[in-house]
Amino acid sequence: MLQFKPHDKTIVFDRPALMGILNVTPDSFSDGGRFNQLGNAINHCETMLYDGADIVDIGGCSTRPNNAIATEQEEMERVVPILKAIKKAFPRTLISIDTFRKNVAEACISEGADLINDISGGLFDAEMLPYIGKNHIPYIMMHCIGSPETMHHYALAGDIHQTVMDFFAQQCKILEAYGEQQIILDPGIGFGKSLEANYQLLSDLERYRYHNLPILIGISRKSLINKVLGTTPQTAENGTTVLNTIALLNGADILRVHDVKNAREAIELVGSFRNFAAQSKNKLS
Repeated sequence: MLQFKPHDKTIVFDRPALMGILNVTPDSFSDGGRFNQLGNAINHCETMLYDGADIVDIGGCSTRPNNAIATEQEEMERVVPILKAIKKAFPRTLISIDTFRKNVAEACISEGADLINDISGGLFDAEMLPYIGKNHIPYIMMHCIGSPETMHHYALAGDIHQTVMDFFAQQCKILEAYGEQQIILDPGIGFGKSLEANYQLLSDLERYRYHNLPILIGISRKSLINKVLGTTPQTAENGTTVLNTIALLNGADILRVHDVKNAREAIELVGSFRNFAAQSKNKLS
């Protein structure tokens, strides 16, 4: 059962949770420039919540390949005003901040953000894990290699489950030294892995599930879909839904997506499938 304890409140999910992506950048790979204005961001957030998002993940620094990395000040100026507006308009909404910078994380938590989603798993800013650990902030730890500038130059191949597991064990132990933590694991599908490695990670989540922690899968519109189907990020929604369904069947606890409605339907159908399958099995036994 998935559970969050942000800001002295407890939120429990009896099914996989759904994280809707809100990129407030001019240069994200899929929807750059669409939601970096306040009004558009609020409207898109409202749509995602209506379609069934449990968490809204706000990102202000694109790490797309061959992209200039925004400065910390630029990231702050993009994210904080929109975070404030969303918390005012939708005060009960769980807000995640997609950042690898401790100062951005701290500023956003002070403005009411609930989770930090760090694509570097604590590698890009040495102050991030101590800050998260000391304050027991819900934290999404993604497997990563390299730096913001080089992370896409790698293509880890072969059976990389142990590599990912070792990374999680190493980084989790840093957080665990500060006491009990709320950690969610993200294998970083699409980040520095070969096509084969991405599919291997998707096929067997349990092989890198460190200490039975929940796993987030973020494959929305990524190249592991487009390289197989010949689609683009803008035309990859059907492929995204297919792989999200596979992820759910393999035990994913959170889906991070651009298209919330399709992912919500996948969650509901997989849940119904499992319920009916279990009922049929019980009748036969």
